[in-house]
Amino acid sequence: MTSFEFDKLFIFDLANNHQGDLNHGLSIIREIGELVKNYDIRPAIKFQFRQLDTFIHPEFKAREDVKHIPRFISTRLTMEDYAALVVEARKHDLLVACTPFDEESVDIIKNMDIDIIKIASCSVTDWPLVNKVVSAGMPVVASTGGVGMSQIDALVHAMRSAKCDFAIHHCVSIYPTPVADYNLNQIELLRNRYRDVPIGWSTHEDPDDANAIQIAAAKGAVMFERHVGIEAGPHKLNGYSSNPAQLRVWLDAYANATLALGSVHRSPPKPEEMEALATLERGVFARKEIEKGNVIAEDDVFFAMPYIGGMKAGQWREGLVADQDFSPLSPIQLSGDWGRVLDPIPSIKNQLIGMLNDANITIDSTSKIELSHHYGLEHFREHGAVIIDVVNREYCKKLIIQLPRQKHPYHYHKRKEETFQVLWGSMTVERDGHEFSLSEGSLFLVEPGHWHKFSTLNGCIFEEISTTHYNDDSIYEDETIANKPREDRKTEISLFS
Repeated sequence: MTSFEFDKLFIFDLANNHQGDLNHGLSIIREIGELVKNYDIRPAIKFQFRQLDTFIHPEFKAREDVKHIPRFISTRLTMEDYAALVVEARKHDLLVACTPFDEESVDIIKNMDIDIIKIASCSVTDWPLVNKVVSAGMPVVASTGGVGMSQIDALVHAMRSAKCDFAIHHCVSIYPTPVADYNLNQIELLRNRYRDVPIGWSTHEDPDDANAIQIAAAKGAVMFERHVGIEAGPHKLNGYSSNPAQLRVWLDAYANATLALGSVHRSPPKPEEMEALATLERGVFARKEIEKGNVIAEDDVFFAMPYIGGMKAGQWREGLVADQDFSPLSPIQLSGDWGRVLDPIPSIKNQLIGMLNDANITIDSTSKIELSHHYGLEHFREHGAVIIDVVNREYCKKLIIQLPRQKHPYHYHKRKEETFQVLWGSMTVERDGHEFSLSEGSLFLVEPGHWHKFSTLNGCIFEEISTTHYNDDSIYEDETIANKPREDRKTEISLFS
């Protein structure tokens, strides 16, 4: 959805508004800039803009008893000071973010060399400010501390409607945040609710706690925000801001977490892992003399390590015929396709169940499920689809599942009009020679009489909504398919037995 790259974005908020000291702010930027060069992250320095002449009610500007106001006034910097801080950040290849607390500040941000606008948790329901931010046409990161799900829904809707690039942070607005209040499961909740939105964590925990960022990364946070600063002279750090030494430990913890988490897709094992396991694999050995031409029974063999060639224990099945004589203790080694799985349906069912679980889709146990295999069940993984009939009346709904790298050949319908909507994964549809790429949420119309075919690289589940389905209504381009009886192209299965 986004064109701005939020992945690995680390926003470093200058603690206590830079203490109102330009030189101190410059020192923080220099130290942070040098430190983060050693990490695979996209670092950003963040400022906070408040136009204090109008932000604070005139009758309260001199009040010492109102929280925040004395600090805001005592740490005030000029726009020229902020411009100098931006220049220093650029010298260290840092992105620049800024939190506006009033509409005038948004206009200033747009006119400065700033990359990201941040909506603070306290401003999530401040709709005059939110509307100003989302209309700015800049990437937006919003924190969600202390707000309910309906309020986050409204914020996400506003940002989607404005078509701005945006991301949201899980955040707890307690300073510093006790461990019992981290609520890191909220990261996963937000990821599932807003699947197309990058989710991060804006942290206020004890700066010496380096474990929390590892858990947050494991929960799926792709970006982070942390208050940072240095102690110098009269300037002291608060209880939730990291000094450079603490920040280094925190970033090291993140780097180790990402290294340990590894890939999100299942890939073939590394050669050293395969070699380690191979030393424990069992082979199939003759227990006694076995003559050529005899059926090999399980009593005729035993399974033992080390594997020294021939058949592995996992490849054994009853009913194999010896194509040579075997002496006792020798490995069983047969020619031909004895290693081929004779019944592919159990493995197909397991893969279908896994895909439905990944997509969080539950189907009714009464639904009719068919494997559509146009060139035979043995070629199903190359050509075909799984068709789950949900309802077929004057209206029809089906779920169509394609395994990775599966193709469905050209055909058209004489009577049926159908609309596809991708629920999970991605697919390519070709209609009348024109190719279309569909991702999650995409809609695609196929009217009667239009040739169409579809395929997927990594697997896809899509919904087909149509007029009534008729079994004789699919006309295939390939006559070898068209001439096959329907029962030769379909195999009914159950996922529940």
